[in-house]
Amino acid sequence: MMTALMGVSVAVIGILLALVLGTVVRKGWSIVAGEFPQWFTKDIQLSPRRPGPGMKAAIVGTIVATATATVIAVPLGIAGAIYLNEYGKRSLFARSLRFLTSVMAGVPSIVMGLFIYVFWVVPRGVDGLNGFSGALALACLMLPIVVRSTEEMLRLVPQNLRDASLALGATASRTTLTVVIPKAAPGIISGSLLAVARAAGETAPLIFTIGAAKHTNWNPFSGTNTSLSLQIYANAKESFPTAQERAWGAALTLIVLAFVFTFVARSLSARLSKGGES
Repeated sequence: MMTALMGVSVAVIGILLALVLGTVVRKGWSIVAGEFPQWFTKDIQLSPRRPGPGMKAAIVGTIVATATATVIAVPLGIAGAIYLNEYGKRSLFARSLRFLTSVMAGVPSIVMGLFIYVFWVVPRGVDGLNGFSGALALACLMLPIVVRSTEEMLRLVPQNLRDASLALGATASRTTLTVVIPKAAPGIISGSLLAVARAAGETAPLIFTIGAAKHTNWNPFSGTNTSLSLQIYANAKESFPTAQERAWGAALTLIVLAFVFTFVARSLSARLSKGGES
């Protein structure tokens, strides 16, 4: 009975996922393929009713904001998880950090965006609307995911590996760096991937922080920017057919980017796993 119920659940989830992906591909492919390669090389049209390709600014903005957020959140999250699992353990400070991490994980993304807007963007005025501000908001969303997933992976490393390293004369820090982290690396990468995937698809925190650019901006510290998720939101609410097409095209592009990120991370994780076993 339980096996049949699980099979039905998997089938329902698979059907729903196939419907979503099929709809996005069917409606987005026409504009992405029909306007290739201009879709990836030209900037966004200034008017939503004006036909013409171009989503380069949003693609670049998504990559810039997500990459900057990753540089901020992943090292901090991994370092925090190492402290919690290897050093802090059950101390009062470690328990407080775990509680704060749990709270951050449950905070709606729009609240993170408002937090960065009030304490970072507003004091800087118009200059505060840039890719880095958006990256800060995304990093706040990524951080608890990285911390919790990394800590879980570190817990799965057998204690006897640590004991063997310490018995051979290695220090605790050297054991962590040369034994524990390499063993947990595939899981850490997978957890970081989940955080990156969430950040790449976020819209709410970017509304208040990144601005609304139509032209490509590679500099996260100067000038407004945009993202694929923002373009999906902005174009989907327009009544013009051209804007609706851009929304579907941006959605398909975002899915493709997420697939590329996933493929690269999975490949790297598998390579690290094989390297750890050899």
